[in-house]
Amino acid sequence: MEITKVKGIIISESSYSETSKLLNIFTKEYGVISVISKGCKRLKSNLRSVSTKLTYAYFQINYKEGKLSNLICADVINPFNEIKKDLLKISYSSFLLELTNQVMKQTNSKDIFDLLEETLLKIEDGFDALVITNILELKYLDYLGIKPILDSCAVCGNTKILTVSTSKGGFVCPNCHTNEKIVDKKTIQVLRMLYYVDISKISKINITNTTKDEIDDFINEYYDKYAGLYLKSKKFLKNIKNVYI
Repeated sequence: MEITKVKGIIISESSYSETSKLLNIFTKEYGVISVISKGCKRLKSNLRSVSTKLTYAYFQINYKEGKLSNLICADVINPFNEIKKDLLKISYSSFLLELTNQVMKQTNSKDIFDLLEETLLKIEDGFDALVITNILELKYLDYLGIKPILDSCAVCGNTKILTVSTSKGGFVCPNCHTNEKIVDKKTIQVLRMLYYVDISKISKINITNTTKDEIDDFINEYYDKYAGLYLKSKKFLKNIKNVYI
């Protein structure tokens, strides 16, 4: 039996039997792989604590390409304690795991693992979960093939920007503006910045609530119009945000 060691994040879990679970582990090397964690539901199982969603660890598995693999053991890299004690952070993280799983169905890029890893670590470190989530959502649009135009007017290419429009696919200049809502000038600047920023290099976030709300609204509308994804975690996150607000 060949044992393979991989760094990964459990993005979903489900019952496999009365005592075992089926885990979907996102790895950089192999993408999303399905792994059986045998006996992990037993109270005394060594696999019990490392067989749950959001476990970020080095997994040792009996890897079988294209088939169900078996989990042997796991060494946790970061327990994400700060995330797991905050319901809102848990909700954002669950949404990102489900979104990532859908994005991986459209691409085999190994960059995706790094992006998700960096995003979760920033949320764990206390950075604004909404802003960090929005950054990853913006970056994923490239991999979904629905990149918005955020360098110039999406209609004519003019670099003088008035607002941003979901229906027109990005920035809109005064000449091409029709009935789109005009967002704050700061929103235009920050939206473009978030699209290009290196997540791993973020050291602080200072964005007003108005700007955050306008950016989040645009991203939500854009995904609804072009991505065609139905994510249960997105609906749950929306409900949790309403409670916190």
